[in-house]
Amino acid sequence: MDIQINTANNLEGRQAATERLETLVSDRLSRFEDRLTRVELHVGDENGERSNGANIRCQIEARPAGHDPVSVTDQSDSIDQAAAGALGKLTTALDRTFGKATNRKGH
Repeated sequence: MDIQINTANNLEGRQAATERLETLVSDRLSRFEDRLTRVELHVGDENGERSNGANIRCQIEARPAGHDPVSVTDQSDSIDQAAAGALGKLTTALDRTFGKATNRKGH
């Protein structure tokens, strides 16, 4: 499973955030590791310098082998919270995707 992390230039602490996110993704998606070919994270500050509400957006696209890509998005006040929210949504979506493929009648 390849992990690619893309961050906006206007985020503070981009390098440290990238390393934390890569570790978080590999830990949270380790049970799907043999079924995913690539995972892409896109993290950005939606409001720029204005601060009104949840302004950090994290979009994750996972590419399961033999299936269509799965994409989820979450917004929060911090990079870590947005990534954790998106990873929670992604694990649910992947459970559904792989569950449908293996839990058919007669299989």
